[in-house]
Amino acid sequence: MIRRTHLLVACLAMMIAGHGIAAAAPTVINLTQTGCQFVEPEGVDHQFKTGKSDDCKAINKQNGDKRLKASAPLELKPGKYIFRVTNQNVPYELGFYLRGSGLGRLTLPKVSGGGLTTGKTQDYHVDLKAGSYVYSCPLNPTPDYPIVVKP
Repeated sequence: MIRRTHLLVACLAMMIAGHGIAAAAPTVINLTQTGCQFVEPEGVDHQFKTGKSDDCKAINKQNGDKRLKASAPLELKPGKYIFRVTNQNVPYELGFYLRGSGLGRLTLPKVSGGGLTTGKTQDYHVDLKAGSYVYSCPLNPTPDYPIVVKP
């Protein structure tokens, strides 16, 4: 009887796994930071020269709003994501900050962290719910790039 029970449990586990009931792997979103920007949402590396974060504040004050309006929001479905962020040739430490926008800032999931030295890539894991988000880098001041998550 015990053998039949073990066999039944093993069969049920295989059936569950075979029908997609197991958790899906997170989707990876690759993002590249250069001076004062994320390349992917803007579609071009503007080659801004920067030696410190204050340089980006001045650059983005001049053209950040225009660049942001020209970029399209990232559209995703709810679920688990890995934002894989690379510091491409920025000579100081960077980070990543994804959070809800508007009132969603208080209720939606967020992820943040630093430690992105020149040439380093780091993963940021988050389970996104439906809503509006923004992402940026406070250490390499960038615009707040939008993400829309809907079923």
